[in-house]
Amino acid sequence: MEKVMQELGKSLTDQDVNSLAAQHFESQQDLENKWSNELKQSTAIQKQEYQEWVIKLHQDLKNPNNSSLSEEIKVQPSQFRESVEANGRIYEEQRKLEESFTIHLGAQLKTMHNLRLLRADMLDFCKHKRNHRSGVKLHRLQTALSLYSTSLCGLVLLVDNRINSYSGIKRDFATVCQECTDFHFPRIEEQLEVVQQVVLYARTQRRSKLKESHDSGNRNGGSDDKAKNADRNYLNILPGEFYITRHSNLSEIHVAFHLCVDDNVKSGNITARDPAIMGLRNILKVCCTHDITTISIPLLLVHDMSEEMTIPWCLRRAELVFKCVKGFMMEMASWDGGISRTVQFLVPQSISEEMFYQLSNMLPQIFRVSSTLTLTSKH
Repeated sequence: MEKVMQELGKSLTDQDVNSLAAQHFESQQDLENKWSNELKQSTAIQKQEYQEWVIKLHQDLKNPNNSSLSEEIKVQPSQFRESVEANGRIYEEQRKLEESFTIHLGAQLKTMHNLRLLRADMLDFCKHKRNHRSGVKLHRLQTALSLYSTSLCGLVLLVDNRINSYSGIKRDFATVCQECTDFHFPRIEEQLEVVQQVVLYARTQRRSKLKESHDSGNRNGGSDDKAKNADRNYLNILPGEFYITRHSNLSEIHVAFHLCVDDNVKSGNITARDPAIMGLRNILKVCCTHDITTISIPLLLVHDMSEEMTIPWCLRRAELVFKCVKGFMMEMASWDGGISRTVQFLVPQSISEEMFYQLSNMLPQIFRVSSTLTLTSKH
Protein backbone atom coordinates (compact mmCIF):
# COMPACT_ATOMS: atom_id res chain seq x y z
CA MET A 1 0.00 0.00 0.00
CA GLU A 2 2.89 2.36 0.78
CA LYS A 3 4.38 1.72 -2.66
CA VAL A 4 1.04 2.36 -4.34
CA MET A 5 0.56 5.62 -2.42
CA GLN A 6 4.02 6.77 -3.54
CA GLU A 7 3.08 6.14 -7.19
CA LEU A 8 -0.33 7.79 -6.80
CA GLY A 9 -0.72 10.50 -9.40
CA LYS A 10 2.27 9.25 -11.38
CA SER A 11 1.65 5.80 -12.83
CA LEU A 12 -1.32 4.83 -10.60
CA THR A 13 -4.77 6.30 -10.00
CA ASP A 14 -7.29 6.38 -7.14
CA GLN A 15 -8.97 3.36 -8.69
CA ASP A 16 -5.75 1.34 -8.26
CA VAL A 17 -5.58 2.33 -4.58
CA ASN A 18 -9.21 1.35 -4.01
CA SER A 19 -8.67 -1.98 -5.79
CA LEU A 20 -5.66 -2.82 -3.61
CA ALA A 21 -7.52 -1.78 -0.43
CA ALA A 22 -10.39 -4.09 -1.42
CA GLN A 23 -7.92 -6.96 -1.89
CA HIS A 24 -6.39 -6.30 1.54
CA PHE A 25 -9.83 -6.20 3.16
CA GLU A 26 -10.87 -9.44 1.47
CA SER A 27 -7.71 -11.28 2.52
CA GLN A 28 -8.12 -9.98 6.08
CA GLN A 29 -11.72 -11.23 6.18
CA ASP A 30 -10.64 -14.65 4.89
CA LEU A 31 -7.96 -14.88 7.57
CA GLU A 32 -10.34 -13.83 10.35
CA ASN A 33 -12.97 -16.31 9.18
CA LYS A 34 -10.37 -19.11 9.04
CA TRP A 35 -9.23 -18.57 12.62
CA SER A 36 -12.76 -17.96 13.85
CA ASN A 37 -13.80 -21.37 12.49
CA GLU A 38 -10.68 -22.97 13.99
CA LEU A 39 -11.53 -21.45 17.38
CA LYS A 40 -15.15 -22.54 17.17
CA GLN A 41 -14.17 -26.09 16.26
CA SER A 42 -11.54 -26.30 19.02
CA THR A 43 -14.04 -25.02 21.59
CA ALA A 44 -16.64 -27.58 20.52
CA ILE A 45 -14.10 -30.42 20.83
CA GLN A 46 -13.07 -29.27 24.32
CA LYS A 47 -16.70 -29.04 25.44
CA GLN A 48 -17.40 -32.55 24.14
CA GLU A 49 -14.31 -33.98 25.85
CA TYR A 50 -15.25 -32.26 29.10
CA GLN A 51 -18.80 -33.61 28.95
CA GLU A 52 -17.55 -37.15 28.33
CA TRP A 53 -15.09 -36.83 31.22
CA VAL A 54 -17.82 -35.64 33.62
CA ILE A 55 -20.09 -38.56 32.64
CA LYS A 56 -17.23 -41.04 33.08
CA LEU A 57 -16.36 -39.53 36.46
CA HIS A 58 -20.00 -39.82 37.55
CA GLN A 59 -20.06 -43.50 36.58
CA ASP A 60 -16.76 -44.15 38.37
CA LEU A 61 -18.09 -42.54 41.54
CA LYS A 62 -20.80 -45.22 41.63
CA ASN A 63 -18.06 -47.83 41.92
CA PRO A 64 -16.21 -47.20 45.21
CA ASN A 65 -13.72 -49.97 44.43
CA ASN A 66 -12.35 -48.10 41.44
CA SER A 67 -8.73 -47.47 42.39
CA SER A 68 -8.03 -45.32 39.33
CA LEU A 69 -10.60 -42.74 40.42
CA SER A 70 -8.40 -41.08 43.03
CA GLU A 71 -5.55 -40.82 40.54
CA GLU A 72 -7.89 -39.36 37.92
CA ILE A 73 -9.07 -36.41 40.00
CA LYS A 74 -5.98 -35.85 42.12
CA VAL A 75 -4.53 -32.38 41.72
CA GLN A 76 -0.81 -32.37 41.20
CA PRO A 77 0.87 -29.29 42.72
CA SER A 78 3.11 -29.01 39.67
CA GLN A 79 0.02 -28.48 37.48
CA PHE A 80 -0.81 -25.24 39.25
CA ARG A 81 2.71 -24.01 39.92
CA GLU A 82 3.66 -21.21 37.60
CA SER A 83 7.23 -20.78 36.43
CA VAL A 84 7.80 -17.78 38.66
CA GLU A 85 10.50 -19.55 40.66
CA ALA A 86 12.81 -19.50 37.68
CA ASN A 87 12.13 -15.91 36.84
CA GLY A 88 12.04 -14.52 40.36
CA ARG A 89 9.37 -11.97 41.21
CA ILE A 90 8.08 -11.30 37.71
CA TYR A 91 4.55 -10.58 38.85
CA GLU A 92 4.21 -6.89 39.45
CA GLU A 93 0.67 -5.69 39.01
CA GLN A 94 0.25 -2.33 37.37
CA ARG A 95 -0.07 0.38 39.98
CA LYS A 96 -3.73 0.35 40.85
CA LEU A 97 -5.12 3.03 43.14
CA GLU A 98 -7.77 1.76 45.51
CA GLU A 99 -9.75 3.02 48.50
CA SER A 100 -12.22 0.96 50.54
CA PHE A 101 -15.10 2.15 52.74
CA THR A 102 -17.70 0.52 54.99
CA ILE A 103 -21.08 2.22 55.18
CA HIS A 104 -24.44 1.68 56.85
CA LEU A 105 -27.64 2.58 54.99
CA GLY A 106 -31.25 2.51 56.11
CA ALA A 107 -33.66 4.53 58.22
CA GLN A 108 -34.22 2.20 61.19
CA LEU A 109 -32.78 -1.20 60.34
CA LYS A 110 -29.40 -0.35 58.85
CA THR A 111 -27.54 -2.59 56.42
CA MET A 112 -23.78 -2.65 56.10
CA HIS A 113 -22.28 -2.35 52.61
CA ASN A 114 -18.73 -2.23 51.29
CA LEU A 115 -17.71 0.42 48.77
CA ARG A 116 -14.49 0.47 46.76
CA LEU A 117 -13.09 3.18 44.54
CA LEU A 118 -10.54 1.91 42.03
CA ARG A 119 -8.48 3.29 39.21
CA ALA A 120 -8.48 0.32 36.86
CA ASP A 121 -9.59 -1.04 33.51
CA MET A 122 -13.03 -2.65 33.65
CA LEU A 123 -11.75 -5.66 31.71
CA ASP A 124 -9.13 -6.33 34.42
CA PHE A 125 -11.91 -8.14 36.27
CA CYS A 126 -12.37 -10.45 33.28
CA LYS A 127 -8.79 -11.22 32.26
CA HIS A 128 -6.81 -14.10 33.71
CA LYS A 129 -3.35 -12.90 34.71
CA ARG A 130 -1.11 -15.64 33.38
CA ASN A 131 1.77 -14.77 35.70
CA HIS A 132 -0.40 -14.48 38.81
CA ARG A 133 1.14 -16.00 41.94
CA SER A 134 -1.86 -18.25 42.59
CA GLY A 135 -1.96 -19.51 39.00
CA VAL A 136 -4.66 -19.25 36.35
CA LYS A 137 -6.26 -22.63 37.06
CA LEU A 138 -6.80 -22.00 40.78
CA HIS A 139 -8.16 -18.52 40.08
CA ARG A 140 -10.56 -19.82 37.46
CA LEU A 141 -11.62 -22.71 39.71
CA GLN A 142 -12.51 -20.31 42.53
CA THR A 143 -14.79 -18.29 40.23
CA ALA A 144 -16.40 -21.43 38.78
CA LEU A 145 -17.13 -22.89 42.23
CA SER A 146 -19.17 -19.80 43.18
CA LEU A 147 -21.27 -20.01 40.00
CA TYR A 148 -24.26 -21.48 41.84
CA SER A 149 -23.75 -19.55 45.06
CA THR A 150 -25.80 -16.67 46.41
CA SER A 151 -22.88 -14.26 46.01
CA LEU A 152 -22.40 -13.70 42.29
CA CYS A 153 -20.23 -10.95 40.80
CA GLY A 154 -21.17 -8.66 37.94
CA LEU A 155 -19.94 -5.60 36.10
CA VAL A 156 -21.40 -2.87 33.89
CA LEU A 157 -20.04 -2.35 30.38
CA LEU A 158 -21.06 0.81 28.51
CA VAL A 159 -21.89 -0.09 24.91
CA ASP A 160 -23.56 1.43 21.83
CA ASN A 161 -27.04 0.53 20.59
CA ARG A 162 -25.94 -2.34 18.33
CA ILE A 163 -26.03 -5.86 19.78
CA ASN A 164 -22.78 -7.33 18.50
CA SER A 165 -19.10 -7.69 19.37
CA TYR A 166 -17.52 -5.96 16.38
CA SER A 167 -15.99 -2.80 17.80
CA GLY A 168 -14.76 -0.92 20.85
CA ILE A 169 -15.02 -2.42 24.31
CA LYS A 170 -17.52 -4.99 23.00
CA ARG A 171 -14.82 -6.47 20.78
CA ASP A 172 -12.23 -6.36 23.58
CA PHE A 173 -14.65 -8.09 25.96
CA ALA A 174 -15.48 -10.79 23.40
CA THR A 175 -11.74 -11.39 22.86
CA VAL A 176 -11.26 -11.95 26.60
CA CYS A 177 -14.24 -14.33 26.66
CA GLN A 178 -12.63 -16.41 23.91
CA GLU A 179 -9.27 -16.81 25.65
CA CYS A 180 -10.45 -20.02 27.30
CA THR A 181 -13.42 -22.30 26.72
CA ASP A 182 -16.63 -21.71 28.68
CA PHE A 183 -17.77 -25.23 29.63
CA HIS A 184 -21.05 -24.07 31.13
CA PHE A 185 -22.63 -21.27 29.12
CA PRO A 186 -22.94 -20.82 25.33
CA ARG A 187 -20.29 -18.81 23.49
CA ILE A 188 -20.79 -15.04 23.67
CA GLU A 189 -21.75 -14.90 19.98
CA GLU A 190 -24.55 -17.39 20.61
CA GLN A 191 -25.75 -15.43 23.65
CA LEU A 192 -25.83 -12.22 21.60
CA GLU A 193 -27.84 -13.97 18.87
CA VAL A 194 -30.46 -14.91 21.48
CA VAL A 195 -30.55 -11.30 22.71
CA GLN A 196 -31.07 -10.10 19.13
CA GLN A 197 -34.02 -12.47 18.73
CA VAL A 198 -35.58 -11.25 21.98
CA VAL A 199 -35.13 -7.59 20.98
CA LEU A 200 -36.59 -8.30 17.54
CA TYR A 201 -39.64 -9.95 19.11
CA ALA A 202 -40.09 -7.10 21.60
CA ARG A 203 -39.78 -4.44 18.89
CA THR A 204 -42.26 -6.33 16.69
CA GLN A 205 -44.78 -6.47 19.53
CA ARG A 206 -44.28 -2.78 20.29
CA ARG A 207 -44.64 -1.86 16.62
CA SER A 208 -47.90 -3.81 16.30
CA LYS A 209 -49.31 -2.02 19.36
CA LEU A 210 -48.33 1.35 17.90
CA LYS A 211 -50.03 0.40 14.68
CA GLU A 212 -53.19 -0.65 16.52
CA SER A 213 -53.33 2.62 18.44
CA HIS A 214 -52.74 4.51 15.21
CA ASP A 215 -55.54 2.65 13.41
CA SER A 216 -57.94 3.21 16.29
CA GLY A 217 -57.94 6.95 15.72
CA ASN A 218 -54.69 8.27 17.19
CA ARG A 219 -53.60 9.87 13.89
CA ASN A 220 -50.88 12.32 14.80
CA GLY A 221 -47.44 12.89 13.34
CA GLY A 222 -45.64 11.76 16.51
CA SER A 223 -47.18 8.31 16.28
CA ASP A 224 -46.08 8.05 12.64
CA ASP A 225 -42.55 9.07 13.59
CA LYS A 226 -42.43 6.46 16.34
CA ALA A 227 -43.66 3.72 14.03
CA LYS A 228 -41.14 4.66 11.34
CA ASN A 229 -38.35 4.82 13.94
CA ALA A 230 -39.30 1.35 15.22
CA ASP A 231 -39.23 0.02 11.65
CA ARG A 232 -35.84 1.56 10.95
CA ASN A 233 -34.06 0.48 14.14
CA TYR A 234 -35.84 -2.75 15.02
CA LEU A 235 -32.60 -4.54 16.06
CA ASN A 236 -31.11 -1.66 18.07
CA ILE A 237 -31.65 -0.98 21.75
CA LEU A 238 -32.31 2.40 23.31
CA PRO A 239 -30.13 4.36 25.78
CA GLY A 240 -30.76 3.07 29.30
CA GLU A 241 -31.67 -0.42 28.11
CA PHE A 242 -29.26 -3.28 28.77
CA TYR A 243 -28.75 -6.93 27.99
CA ILE A 244 -26.99 -9.60 30.04
CA THR A 245 -24.38 -12.23 29.21
CA ARG A 246 -23.35 -15.01 31.58
CA HIS A 247 -19.87 -16.50 31.92
CA SER A 248 -18.04 -19.21 33.85
CA ASN A 249 -14.59 -18.71 32.33
CA LEU A 250 -13.74 -15.13 33.34
CA SER A 251 -11.46 -14.10 36.16
CA GLU A 252 -13.71 -12.47 38.74
CA ILE A 253 -17.19 -12.04 37.26
CA HIS A 254 -20.15 -14.24 36.37
CA VAL A 255 -22.50 -11.68 34.80
CA ALA A 256 -21.92 -8.77 32.42
CA PHE A 257 -24.53 -6.01 32.08
CA HIS A 258 -24.16 -4.34 28.67
CA LEU A 259 -25.71 -0.89 29.28
CA CYS A 260 -26.55 1.16 26.19
CA VAL A 261 -25.42 4.80 26.36
CA ASP A 262 -25.15 7.51 23.71
CA ASP A 263 -22.92 10.57 23.31
CA ASN A 264 -25.10 12.44 25.79
CA VAL A 265 -23.12 10.88 28.68
CA LYS A 266 -20.11 12.94 27.58
CA SER A 267 -22.00 16.18 28.14
CA GLY A 268 -21.93 17.86 31.51
CA ASN A 269 -25.66 18.41 31.94
CA ILE A 270 -27.17 14.97 32.51
CA THR A 271 -29.59 14.60 35.43
CA ALA A 272 -30.79 11.87 37.75
CA ARG A 273 -33.51 11.07 35.19
CA ASP A 274 -31.03 10.41 32.40
CA PRO A 275 -31.51 7.00 30.70
CA ALA A 276 -28.00 5.89 31.75
CA ILE A 277 -28.75 6.62 35.42
CA MET A 278 -32.13 4.87 35.25
CA GLY A 279 -30.37 1.96 33.56
CA LEU A 280 -28.08 1.68 36.60
CA ARG A 281 -31.15 1.57 38.84
CA ASN A 282 -32.65 -1.29 36.85
CA ILE A 283 -29.32 -3.13 36.89
CA LEU A 284 -29.15 -2.87 40.68
CA LYS A 285 -32.71 -4.19 40.86
CA VAL A 286 -31.68 -7.24 38.81
CA CYS A 287 -28.74 -7.70 41.20
CA CYS A 288 -31.19 -7.85 44.11
CA THR A 289 -33.44 -10.44 42.48
CA HIS A 290 -30.63 -12.69 41.22
CA ASP A 291 -28.12 -12.93 44.11
CA ILE A 292 -25.48 -10.64 42.57
CA THR A 293 -23.79 -9.22 45.67
CA THR A 294 -20.77 -7.59 44.02
CA ILE A 295 -21.22 -5.12 41.16
CA SER A 296 -18.60 -2.96 39.42
CA ILE A 297 -19.80 0.35 37.97
CA PRO A 298 -17.94 2.94 35.83
CA LEU A 299 -18.21 5.96 38.13
CA LEU A 300 -17.99 8.62 35.41
CA LEU A 301 -20.23 6.65 32.99
CA VAL A 302 -17.34 6.50 30.53
CA HIS A 303 -14.53 3.98 30.04
CA ASP A 304 -12.02 6.46 28.57
CA MET A 305 -11.25 10.09 29.28
CA SER A 306 -11.45 12.80 26.62
CA GLU A 307 -10.62 16.49 26.41
CA GLU A 308 -14.01 17.80 27.50
CA MET A 309 -13.83 15.83 30.75
CA THR A 310 -12.25 18.49 32.93
CA ILE A 311 -11.82 18.36 36.71
CA PRO A 312 -15.15 20.19 37.37
CA TRP A 313 -16.85 17.81 34.89
CA CYS A 314 -15.47 14.76 36.74
CA LEU A 315 -16.49 16.11 40.15
CA ARG A 316 -20.05 16.90 39.00
CA ARG A 317 -20.45 13.52 37.33
CA ALA A 318 -19.05 11.59 40.30
CA GLU A 319 -21.31 13.48 42.73
CA LEU A 320 -24.36 12.70 40.60
CA VAL A 321 -23.55 8.97 40.32
CA PHE A 322 -22.64 8.66 44.02
CA LYS A 323 -25.91 10.28 45.12
CA CYS A 324 -28.05 8.28 42.70
CA VAL A 325 -26.42 4.96 43.61
CA LYS A 326 -26.87 5.78 47.30
CA GLY A 327 -30.58 6.35 46.70
CA PHE A 328 -30.85 3.11 44.71
CA MET A 329 -29.04 1.17 47.46
CA MET A 330 -31.51 2.51 50.03
CA GLU A 331 -34.29 1.29 47.73
CA MET A 332 -32.60 -2.11 47.69
CA ALA A 333 -33.59 -2.71 51.30
CA SER A 334 -37.24 -2.83 50.21
CA TRP A 335 -36.35 -5.05 47.24
CA ASP A 336 -34.30 -7.74 49.02
CA GLY A 337 -34.84 -7.19 52.74
CA GLY A 338 -31.43 -5.63 53.35
CA ILE A 339 -28.54 -7.80 52.15
CA SER A 340 -24.96 -6.64 52.49
CA ARG A 341 -23.38 -5.86 49.12
CA THR A 342 -20.12 -4.67 47.61
CA VAL A 343 -20.24 -1.85 45.06
CA GLN A 344 -17.05 -1.04 43.19
CA PHE A 345 -16.74 2.35 41.48
CA LEU A 346 -14.15 2.32 38.70
CA VAL A 347 -12.49 5.34 37.12
CA PRO A 348 -10.36 5.20 33.93
CA GLN A 349 -6.67 4.42 34.28
CA SER A 350 -5.73 7.70 32.59
CA ILE A 351 -7.17 9.77 35.45
CA SER A 352 -4.61 11.57 37.62
CA GLU A 353 -3.82 10.59 41.21
CA GLU A 354 -4.89 14.05 42.37
CA MET A 355 -8.29 13.61 40.73
CA PHE A 356 -8.62 10.12 42.19
CA TYR A 357 -8.07 11.34 45.75
CA GLN A 358 -10.53 14.21 45.26
CA LEU A 359 -13.15 11.59 44.35
CA SER A 360 -12.02 9.50 47.31
CA ASN A 361 -12.63 12.44 49.65
CA MET A 362 -16.04 13.05 48.14
CA LEU A 363 -17.34 9.52 48.72
CA PRO A 364 -17.49 9.55 52.55
CA GLN A 365 -19.18 12.97 52.45
CA ILE A 366 -22.07 11.55 50.41
CA PHE A 367 -22.29 8.10 52.00
CA ARG A 368 -22.37 7.64 55.74
CA VAL A 369 -19.04 5.95 56.42
CA SER A 370 -18.75 3.82 59.56
CA SER A 371 -16.36 5.21 62.16
CA THR A 372 -14.64 3.26 64.92
CA LEU A 373 -15.30 3.93 68.60
CA THR A 374 -12.50 3.81 71.16
CA LEU A 375 -13.79 2.67 74.58
CA THR A 376 -11.76 3.73 77.60
CA SER A 377 -12.23 2.93 81.24
CA LYS A 378 -13.25 5.67 83.70
CA HIS A 379 -10.28 4.72 85.80
